[in-house]
Amino acid sequence: MGPLRGSAQVPASKSESNRALIIRALAGGGTLHNLSDANDTQLMQRLLQQPAATIVDAEDAGTVMRFLTAYLAMTGRQVELTGTARMKERPIRVLVDALRELGARIEYLDQEGYPPLRLLGCTPQPATEETSNFTELRVRGDISSQYISALLMVGPTLPHGLRIWLEGKVGSRPYIRMTQALMQHFGAQCRDLGEVLEVRPQAYQPTDYTVEGDWSAASYWYAAVALAPAGSHLTLPTLRRYSWQGDQAIVGIMAQLGVHTEYLADEQVRLSKTTPAKEVMQDFTDCPDLAQTVAVVAAALGISVTMTGLESLRIKETDRIAALQIELAKFGGFLLDEGEGRFRAGSEGFRVAGQKVATYHDHRMAMAFAPLALLGSLAIEEPRVVRKSYPQFWRELEKVGFVTDPAPAPMF
Repeated sequence: MGPLRGSAQVPASKSESNRALIIRALAGGGTLHNLSDANDTQLMQRLLQQPAATIVDAEDAGTVMRFLTAYLAMTGRQVELTGTARMKERPIRVLVDALRELGARIEYLDQEGYPPLRLLGCTPQPATEETSNFTELRVRGDISSQYISALLMVGPTLPHGLRIWLEGKVGSRPYIRMTQALMQHFGAQCRDLGEVLEVRPQAYQPTDYTVEGDWSAASYWYAAVALAPAGSHLTLPTLRRYSWQGDQAIVGIMAQLGVHTEYLADEQVRLSKTTPAKEVMQDFTDCPDLAQTVAVVAAALGISVTMTGLESLRIKETDRIAALQIELAKFGGFLLDEGEGRFRAGSEGFRVAGQKVATYHDHRMAMAFAPLALLGSLAIEEPRVVRKSYPQFWRELEKVGFVTDPAPAPMF
């Protein structure tokens, strides 16, 4: 296969889309443009349009489960909220405990601390002249930022607003900032004071918003350019230079792995191949969804990358650390646990020669390993998992020169 050339369309940001949908629902109106076509976003839209439903199925979507738990609880819905078998293994106690403090009545229907949940309405503390201070919560900062975002978004609807004290190390803070920025766009007043987040009691205002392209999805095109022959370059539209998305960190990370980013007019970026570094150190605390992409590229290029901030990967769609270790080993790569939260990705004799990659029901496993096709043929099992965030992924690969065989799995 020769140098990669052309343009690849990335989907709209799923993270922005799902937050905007919740906030619009709380605001009672507004038009959202360029919503993501990801299954998670389409699911969120459908569920928000079913106010009479008594059972709500969040399927395998983490943002849907967590955001709807807060939204449905604090808007007084009486409903059962469930999900897939894997979703029932993903903890939600921290969010439920916080919502109970805010007046929500929530029961666990199976295992304590995990979905499914029964929501039984809400009785928030009424606002009075004598009790005009914020309603206060203390929440661990090292949990999924989606819990914190879920609480923030319902904050303006509370009689006293909300003050959240974050305890310990805070992970994925850019996602918290994204939530606050979208809240402010819809008229909320919120402040980030470091370890304290404040939201004033004030009704959201119906507002229009255009969702930008998804930097998480863009990471797979960075990987493709990193692994492609010299002279390769790709253009990606709808990506903003000044983005709220934490995964824009891929620009700096991939600069070390041999990909240069040029910002063009009309919200486009142009990726071109350069010389990579020999060793890289990267903290993924604020961008954990990039870890799989980087680990695969590092192993394929034989670059030693020390990775920290991977704690949340254990509770994603699958245990992503274990999944990476198993699948990289098929090619001669590794992800070594060096203790104290440090991992090292790399390889010894990396080779692509028809291996089958298991995806573990995880869209990011499929897309992180797919660019290895530039080094040889391979198969991706359960290719439809990409519908969760990037339904057009395989089609976009074909547009820039990849060859796929859809049966029984995409072969490159």
